Amino acid sequence: MSHEVSRRSFIQSTAAATVGMSVSGASAFQASGANDRVVLAVVGTNGRGAQLAKLFSKLPGSEVGYICDVEEKALAKGVKAVTGVQAREPKTAVDFRRALEDKNVNAVVIAMPDHWHAPAAILACAAGKDVYVEKPCGHNPLEGELLVAAARRYNRIVQMGSQRRSWPNVMDLVAQLRSGSLIGRVYFARGWYVNTRGPIGVGKEAPVPAGLDYDLWQGPAPRRPFKDNLIHYNWHWFWHWGTSEACNNGTHEIDVMRWAMDVNFPTRVESSGGRFHYKDDWECADTQVASFGFEGGKSFIWEARSCNGFKTEGLSRGVTFHGEQGSVLVDDNAYTVFDQKHKVATQVEDVSEQSTVDITGPGDRLDSYHLANFLDCVRSRKAPNADIEQGHRSVLLCHLANVAYRVGHTVRCDPANGHVLDDKAAQALWGRTYEPGWEPEGFRAART
Repeated sequence: MSHEVSRRSFIQSTAAATVGMSVSGASAFQASGANDRVVLAVVGTNGRGAQLAKLFSKLPGSEVGYICDVEEKALAKGVKAVTGVQAREPKTAVDFRRALEDKNVNAVVIAMPDHWHAPAAILACAAGKDVYVEKPCGHNPLEGELLVAAARRYNRIVQMGSQRRSWPNVMDLVAQLRSGSLIGRVYFARGWYVNTRGPIGVGKEAPVPAGLDYDLWQGPAPRRPFKDNLIHYNWHWFWHWGTSEACNNGTHEIDVMRWAMDVNFPTRVESSGGRFHYKDDWECADTQVASFGFEGGKSFIWEARSCNGFKTEGLSRGVTFHGEQGSVLVDDNAYTVFDQKHKVATQVEDVSEQSTVDITGPGDRLDSYHLANFLDCVRSRKAPNADIEQGHRSVLLCHLANVAYRVGHTVRCDPANGHVLDDKAAQALWGRTYEPGWEPEGFRAART
């Protein structure tokens, strides 16, 4: 597909979706018929998207109607994921906008590279589709704001893939922490993520692999030559397409901390780190520490080591909360409460340890809670557990950590909206430039 055809198709799709969508609030699901079946288009199925397609196809009243990907091999992975699970074989499309034109599609599941998340979700909203979008909800802070605005403008259900918001024990823990009934007032938290990622090498310009529409893969991002160390995962570590470990994994712990401590936008963000482990093309930090301060004195920190898997508190990822009457260590859907003398007061195990009954399988159970919540909200029109406005607020903290790291100094923020105050260097990283003609809806107005 040529660059000009792709760009022109993007503009035409945006315009058609905007004109054709009624803003009355009637959902595509409600218009599709009397039954409760939700038809989904899953976009980006090389990895996480194939997992989501399989899980959605297993849930009652859900059908994957489309598998969409810019690469032929990934399309095949997506189809294979649902084959034999659901009755009907899904349609396939290289360009996901074809699925947006299908009136039988109720919702779109977005698991594309980060630079596509918000533009694709905004297009889906404008086409009258509800959206499940993987984290982060945008490539930069402005995109998160544009997506929230689009969800409200078109009356769409938009859920971000912050699945801990639907995990039973985490939901119960957060309620107790916010009420002060567990360890008193919580004033500080710490989150972390570690891994043992290897080097990505020094890429060389190479021919685009057969079966890959690289122009459409780049989509909204300004064009760059294809290099042999970019696809499928290494794009995460280039600022042009990715958002670093902070948005890639830190989103989960930062979201839980912000949620449990009942805070929204920070007053200050600090971050330091660097690329220490290998000399290669990796542009982001492989080691990063970020500190967030909020009104009232509450604060939390998040740290990551992408290439050093030494565990913290015996865990590769987790959160500790500290309150006036004790502390809590969170290990995914399990947690331990410690009193002021550091003795175990309560231990809550993951529900998988308590019951062998689940709706999919042991490895998929927790994700399924979140996906089922999304489907329920598509039907009921109630706000989902990880509504996009909450998703944006948590992802914004991750972006601000990256901004502070990149400018090399503390970033001061407006506690009303998280916007950067009096800092031209940091404000320059609030948005991005786009390939001409690929700007998401609302971008031009936001920049004037």
